[in-house]
Amino acid sequence: MQTVKDLLRERKKAVISVLPKSTVFEALKIMGEKEIGSVMVVDENEKVVGILSERDYARKVILRGKTSRETLVEEIMTPFEKMYTVKPETSVEDCMVLITGKRIRHLPVFEGDKFVGLVSIGDVVKSMLIARDTMIEHLSDYISGKYI
Repeated sequence: MQTVKDLLRERKKAVISVLPKSTVFEALKIMGEKEIGSVMVVDENEKVVGILSERDYARKVILRGKTSRETLVEEIMTPFEKMYTVKPETSVEDCMVLITGKRIRHLPVFEGDKFVGLVSIGDVVKSMLIARDTMIEHLSDYISGKYI
């Protein structure tokens, strides 16, 4: 069974962060340049205080008539206390349950109090598809007598 630790080891993208006092526009610009759907929000001591996603922007800026150039990240981010997080030893299957059950797309990973990475719905789905394909291949080989 694959775990979050395995996903983080395979992941090539660095986790990008912004400060709470950054404007939403600045955060969106970074997200666009890096082709990512969220950024971690950290204070000046590099402590995670929240996460900002494209959904936060769509629901809390655009739909409320605010502007991204005047709104601060801290005004619309999901604060740490409301974030759903996982541990490195969490299974990929448990991540999928959390992602689908809570309707979220990004899971920050913490080892104790230390932030160690971020996994996305894409990471989880890709891992599950590879596992499924591997299982099908093994079953096909077994049925065809390859292991006899």
